[in-house]
Amino acid sequence: MYLNLILSFLCGFFPLVNIISDFKSTDTQPVFKGGQKSLVSFIDNNLIYPEFSKDNCLQGTIQVSFKLNKQGKIFDSKIQKGFGVDLDIEALRIVRLTSGKWIMPADHDTLVSLVLPVNFTLRDFKCEQRSKDEINAAINTYHARLGLNSAIYNFYDKKAQGSYDQADEARIIGLKAQLGYDDKYVERLLKQAQRKLKQGDKEGACEDAQTVRRLGSGISESMILQNCK
Repeated sequence: MYLNLILSFLCGFFPLVNIISDFKSTDTQPVFKGGQKSLVSFIDNNLIYPEFSKDNCLQGTIQVSFKLNKQGKIFDSKIQKGFGVDLDIEALRIVRLTSGKWIMPADHDTLVSLVLPVNFTLRDFKCEQRSKDEINAAINTYHARLGLNSAIYNFYDKKAQGSYDQADEARIIGLKAQLGYDDKYVERLLKQAQRKLKQGDKEGACEDAQTVRRLGSGISESMILQNCK
């Protein structure tokens, strides 16, 4: 049994929410506190369009499935259908951020799966000029970057432990430049971490702060010490 929350997020526009359900008319559905308008406002205020996807015109619908316990807290959340890029990560994050904000009927079945399709759409980014081949190439580039990111992270992890090879440092610095991981990038990443922390997403904030550290920057150390174990 599924409850489908259809969410359309239009970058730069007010998002629209419709609720479609295959519950029987006699069933009582979970309701986001404050109703649909509050859910729309919550998503609009908290969703962060991922940088790689925004820069490469990646857009579309990510389906996130999850369950709610009797207290309206989310568990067993996962991507049901996605693209395997950072859109998936943000869609999952924003759904998890709604945890504890649901009004639950007394007879709610906690085994019921809910699906929230999050539609990321960019406007005024000239994305209509991008071909399908270019979009597929961008997705492939994203996956290739994951391996390169790991090489950078591993180097700085070892450097922090004092066991790195100095001969590799020039190569890693060049790799960072190739991927665009300059001072401005890590500053944006830290600001994103600070924004997530204000949203109450401590886990997401700490992940971003740790990424800043693993890119060889020390600007997130204060945040990590204060907020991340």
